Amino acid sequence: PKPLTIVQVSKGIEPNSLKRISEMIEEEIPEKYLKSVVVLSGPSHAEEVSLRHPTTVVVTSKNMKEAERVQDLFMNKNFRVYTNPDIVGVELGGALKNIIALAAGISDGIGYGDNAKAALMTRGLTEIARLGTKMGAKPLTFSGLTGVGDLVVTCTSVHSRNWRAGNQLGKGKKLDENLENMGMV
Repeated sequence: PKPLTIVQVSKGIEPNSLKRISEMIEEEIPEKYLKSVVVLSGPSHAEEVSLRHPTTVVVTSKNMKEAERVQDLFMNKNFRVYTNPDIVGVELGGALKNIIALAAGISDGIGYGDNAKAALMTRGLTEIARLGTKMGAKPLTFSGLTGVGDLVVTCTSVHSRNWRAGNQLGKGKKLDENLENMGMV
């Protein structure tokens, strides 16, 4: 069989190994079947993409030729796809912003207001960039769509599962009840 390119849209880090999802995919799929892993990330909610609201995202890969091919496949008048060669930064930005969004939701649920949320987001982005840089990312990546953009949309939108979970925790709901009511994690 011809090796495939996998477009990864999940975000996360494996708890024990600290591997990014692209690394886990590469580890699990034999090289003869895998041409490339292309990561698609960025400030977007599926609910808005499906309504054809203007959206921008980022694609990255160890194989930028494949990232550009995926860019061409997905690009249209409502869905703008940019490339970024920093696979480490794009994946980490997409994963780590969820922690800050949870905290922003808690802050909102408690009723701390916009000043507190702005501080959380700003200081959170600084910490994401510091950690990401230590893990091999380029600092400038976090100033773009996968850093600032993804952080803003995830910390401020009712579409954000992480913000909603945090918001409910901040309002005093128990974690188990919160997860059950969300229907997804």
